[in-house]
Amino acid sequence: MPNYLSEAESLFPYTQTLRRDFHQHPELGFQEVRTAGIVARELRDLGLEVSTGIAETGVVAIIEGGKPGPVALLRFDMDALPIHEETGATYASQTPGVMHACGHDGHTAIGLTVAKMLHTHRDELAGTVKLVFQPAEEGLGGAARMVKEGVLTNPRPDMSFALHLWNDKPFGWLGITPGPAMAASGRFQITVTGSGGHGAAPHTTRDPVVASAQIITAFQTIVSRNVPPLDSAVISVTAIEAGEAFNVIPSTATLKGTFRTYRPTVHGLLKERMKKIAVGLAEALNCTAEIDFWEITPPVDNDPALTAKIQTIAKGLFPDAVIDAEERTMGSEDMAYMMQEVPGCYFFIGSSSAKAGLSAPHHHPKFDFDERALSRAAGMMATVAAEFLS
Repeated sequence: MPNYLSEAESLFPYTQTLRRDFHQHPELGFQEVRTAGIVARELRDLGLEVSTGIAETGVVAIIEGGKPGPVALLRFDMDALPIHEETGATYASQTPGVMHACGHDGHTAIGLTVAKMLHTHRDELAGTVKLVFQPAEEGLGGAARMVKEGVLTNPRPDMSFALHLWNDKPFGWLGITPGPAMAASGRFQITVTGSGGHGAAPHTTRDPVVASAQIITAFQTIVSRNVPPLDSAVISVTAIEAGEAFNVIPSTATLKGTFRTYRPTVHGLLKERMKKIAVGLAEALNCTAEIDFWEITPPVDNDPALTAKIQTIAKGLFPDAVIDAEERTMGSEDMAYMMQEVPGCYFFIGSSSAKAGLSAPHHHPKFDFDERALSRAAGMMATVAAEFLS
């Protein structure tokens, strides 16, 4: 077995150059035209069979091993976020209001480095590697669209793997958790309707703002009083829109937010209770409420057998590393759509460095990561693919 970690470290200048270029030129979901063009170019330069335009900007490449065997899908996301960068880095975003605030620039560079290494050693692989560079992971449904457009066919994967640079944890840490690792997520919108009027005469109105406040407060009891204590759930009201003038009670108020769980039964429970509370409280306060729900992703549920093998691989590759088998987050990931169809494992690579000032959280204007994690992640992913196709 080649030493993919050592090779990834020797390829660090290549990986870093790509990552910083992507970081300077971020593109939002389904708009990753430049990024996808570079990805396709680099893959074609290796001599790989490349397909483009899947889910608008997705790219897929195939590495055929020297011997027959299973198909391993490796997924890397490419999109940036609508956030104005405040890192002050020399390679900061050149696009106002858009930045790579979640590490997907690193993921794309890692994917191309993995492709380069696995292609070099393709004759030693017993099976096929399917490299998937996905658009629009950030809540826009990129993975679901790729699945709908056939990314899991021709050839059909037998297993799937993805990773995330993880600024919640320091460089050197690894999170490889069996079972649910990231939450199912959905969003909701509530429209509370009353009757507006002058702020000096509230008794002549049916105030949707007061009703909304009561609904928000009551929502906090769902997790604490309806969800079993050993289950996990989150309900967050994140936006309130009501009125414009200081002395006018509006006729309507709109609440928006997100809800997240691991278990389908709990997911259904949250929706049921949220609807009853919103409608019931609004009625009690002489208003009406309508609530709409949209599903974003199912949970990321790691296959126990695949995960156990990856834990063993990680221990051999990083003998001194902290390997956390309990890392779970209520954050979500649309890789879950691929993993619903193909068993897989989604793991985390610690990427923060407080000493270097690289510890801002994901989706923060000052987000950046310790670039040493790039080689670590590329070496890990290449080794995982090679081990499963050995």
